Amino acid sequence: MHLLPVVRNPTPALLPRRKSTEMAVGGAAAARLALLAPPFSGRSTLLQPSTCRVLMPRVQKPRRRRRTSLRPISSSLVEEGQQLCFSDPEAALDVELAVQTLENLGGVPDPTSSSLIEGRWQLIFTTRPGTASPIQRTFVGVDFFKIFQEVYLRTDDPRVSNIVKFSDAVGELKVEAAATIKDGKRILFQFDRAAFSLKFLPFKVPYPVPFRLLGDEAKGWLDTTYLSHTGNIRISRGNKGTTFVLQKKIEPRQRLLSAISVGTRVKEMIDELISSNQEEVKANSEILEGEWQLLWASQSENESWSSVVASGLKGFQIIKKDGMVENQINLLPGLRICANGTLCETSESNLFVVQMNDGVVSFGALKLPLKMEVIFHLELLYIDNKIRITRSNKDMTLVHLRVTRPC
Repeated sequence: MHLLPVVRNPTPALLPRRKSTEMAVGGAAAARLALLAPPFSGRSTLLQPSTCRVLMPRVQKPRRRRRTSLRPISSSLVEEGQQLCFSDPEAALDVELAVQTLENLGGVPDPTSSSLIEGRWQLIFTTRPGTASPIQRTFVGVDFFKIFQEVYLRTDDPRVSNIVKFSDAVGELKVEAAATIKDGKRILFQFDRAAFSLKFLPFKVPYPVPFRLLGDEAKGWLDTTYLSHTGNIRISRGNKGTTFVLQKKIEPRQRLLSAISVGTRVKEMIDELISSNQEEVKANSEILEGEWQLLWASQSENESWSSVVASGLKGFQIIKKDGMVENQINLLPGLRICANGTLCETSESNLFVVQMNDGVVSFGALKLPLKMEVIFHLELLYIDNKIRITRSNKDMTLVHLRVTRPC
């Protein structure tokens, strides 16, 4: 079974330049993939061979090549008043060579262990397998729509999702699969739920596929054979033999996570993410429920351990339905500091009062009480299903990642 559908009319790839030896080899290969991905026109148009001149170097065709069932592509780029067109055999040859070149370069080692694989990817090219699963067959013929794949492996519920976006005005179909990392390249998956999200309906419409009854047809694997060091291009091969070329659709949230991982431009990316949210943050204690892991704090130096745990400047924070708050810091195996308190709403929708009343130091079965009395305001600047950004009355900014579902 394939994790991604087949599209007849891929969308354009915007490919970065590399300043290493890859720029001469890998850059040319990536550029070919970009050239062979035509602008999305809303209609599948297939060019006949030799309809126009090809302004690319001819590549000598090997005598013996494994046949790949490849969907015909049309490509036209207007540059300096000329139109570039590719026939089916030429497009097939160039794409295969570009994919093989990038795969030989290797890219990021163990891509499933890299944070670069996470995020939203747009499908720009795919071969067509000789066989297809029932789930893949439901996607055949989606020439008019954009196809995306979301990969999120570092949560308590790892998932890989396929998305068919009809339009901004209509909505999308999202098919989700529970995912497991097998090794540095392979992701195992099993589809288990799907729904239409339509703009004109206030609720989701279930996708009528009985995943539980499909058995092995709902299972499969996906190997990532190339992941660029910029995290912009990914090549994957499915268990049915299909090759997928995808481009990262980098959203502000992903840019923030990347900035935190390298430790640069974090504040700039926080401002970008907050400004990208057009709607005013209107929150209550329920939306904050769950377990959160602190990813980044604007300052935590020169703070005592009691102040750090009370303010949630390290470790995990658990917010329960009744407004109870527990901050946890694991110092060493078996050694933990916890602070307990309450979170109360105020008259302002995005402002809360947090009062930490007591704590405990645990070392195995030994527990020592920790006295504390800390009260501070917490302003919610941004929240979605994964990320939370808050600011305390000490002008300290915190970024948390949700690691469990609401309590």
